[in-house]
Amino acid sequence: MSSTASHHALLPQELIRLKRDSQPLPAEEINAFVQGIADDRISDAQIGAFTMAVFLNGMSREEVVALTTATRDSGHVMQWDSLNLPGPIVDKHSTGGVGDLVSLVLGPWVAACGAFVPMISGRGLGHTGGTLDKLESIPGYDPYPTPERFSDIVKSTGVAIIGQTGNLAPADKRIYGVRDVTATVESIPLITASILGKKLASGLDALVMDVKVGSGAFMPTPEKSRELAKSIANVATQAGTPTTALLTDMSQPLAPCAGNAVEIVETLALLRGERANSRVMQVTRELAVEMLIAGKLVTSREEALTKLEKALTSGAAAEVFSRMVRELGGPADFMERPDSYLATAPVIQAVHPEQGGIVQRIDTRAVGMSVVELGGGRLRNDASVDHSVGFSDIAEIGDRVDNQRPLAIVHARSEEAAARATAQLRAAMTLGEEAAVADTLLQDTFRGEA
Repeated sequence: MSSTASHHALLPQELIRLKRDSQPLPAEEINAFVQGIADDRISDAQIGAFTMAVFLNGMSREEVVALTTATRDSGHVMQWDSLNLPGPIVDKHSTGGVGDLVSLVLGPWVAACGAFVPMISGRGLGHTGGTLDKLESIPGYDPYPTPERFSDIVKSTGVAIIGQTGNLAPADKRIYGVRDVTATVESIPLITASILGKKLASGLDALVMDVKVGSGAFMPTPEKSRELAKSIANVATQAGTPTTALLTDMSQPLAPCAGNAVEIVETLALLRGERANSRVMQVTRELAVEMLIAGKLVTSREEALTKLEKALTSGAAAEVFSRMVRELGGPADFMERPDSYLATAPVIQAVHPEQGGIVQRIDTRAVGMSVVELGGGRLRNDASVDHSVGFSDIAEIGDRVDNQRPLAIVHARSEEAAARATAQLRAAMTLGEEAAVADTLLQDTFRGEA
C-alpha cells in the first residue's frame, strides 16, 4: 500500500457525499471503497447510494480509470509471463446482440494467426444470446476448467472460451447486482468499469470492443452507443491495455440465425469459409484485423487481411476450433459430424408472412425475446436453456419474403410454442413494397488515447 492510501481512507459515507455533491474523488479513495466492496465491508445500501450518485453526477475520465483499475484489481488478475507465449494476448468483448456468434469464429481465427485468446464469456441474459450457452450445445463441452488447465489450453491451442471463474473482479459482481435493483444500470462510467474490470483481469496486451447500435443494441440510442465506445477505448487504454472500439450495426440479427445449436451450425459454416461475405463475417473480419494490428502481429490492414484469408482457406481456423472443443471435453470429431451431436427441435417449420413484401425494419430485441420464450435464453440467471430451439434462415432487411421465401424457420419444442414464435416474428418484421437498405454495418472506429 502506498503511503497516501495507508493514512486511512475516507469513511464510505464521505466518499458518497463527495460524489453526491459533484466533488472530485481521489483515486486512492475509489480504490479503498472498491476493495471494501470486495471484502464485504461496504454494505449494499452504500453501494446503491454510490451508484446512484455516479448515475446522476457522472465521473471524470480519471475517476472512471480509477474505478476500472480498482475493479480489475479487486480479485485475481491473470499473469501470462511465466508461459513465455510466442505471441500477444488479445481478446474481444461485445455489448451483445442477437445472432451475434462473432466470438466463436473470431477466437479460433485470430489464434490461427499467432495470437493467444483467453476468452472469458458470459451466458445470455435478457434478449441477447450468450456465447457459453451456444458452446454448451456441444455435448461434453465444459466451460469451467481449472485455472491451470485454462492456461494450458490457451498455450497449446491458442484459444479457450470459458465461463466467468470465481475470483475475477469480485467487486463487480456485487456492484452489478446492486445496480440491477437500483435503476443504475445505464450509467456509462459504471458500464465502462464493469466491462473493463472483468476483461482487463485476464491480463491482456490488447482488447477490441464491439459496441452495438440499433434496435437490438444494449444502449438505447446511437449517441449513447457512441459515447460508450469512446469511453471504453479511452479508459482501457489509459488503464494500460491498448483498446479499439468498433461501432457496429445491430438493427437486425447479425447472423441469419438466433439460438444455440443453430448458431453453432452457422459457426462451423463460417469457419469452413462458406460464408465469406456474410454480415457476421464482415464484422468478425474487422475485429480480427484490429486484434492482429493491436497485438503487433501485422503492420498493416492489408497484411492482416492476407493472413486472415490464409488461416481460413487453409482450414487452420477450423482446426483450432476443433481442438478447443476437444480440449474442453467435447467430441473429437465434432467438426466432421456436428449433426450426430447437436440437439434438434421436435418442431421445425417455415414462418411465412401473412402477406408478401420486402423487409423494411426488424425489431431485433423482439426476435431475441422470442428465442428466450422458445426456451433458448433466460430471464433469470438460474434458468436452464433448451439448446435446440431458435430461428434459422432469418430474412434480412431488403429481402423479399412471401409464400416461397419465409421470414425464418422456427425450431420449437411444441406446436404451440412454434405458433407463438410465428406470431412474434411476424410482428417483429415490418414489410413494405419499397426497396430497403440496412444501416451501415461498420459505423465507426475509436482508437483509445492514453
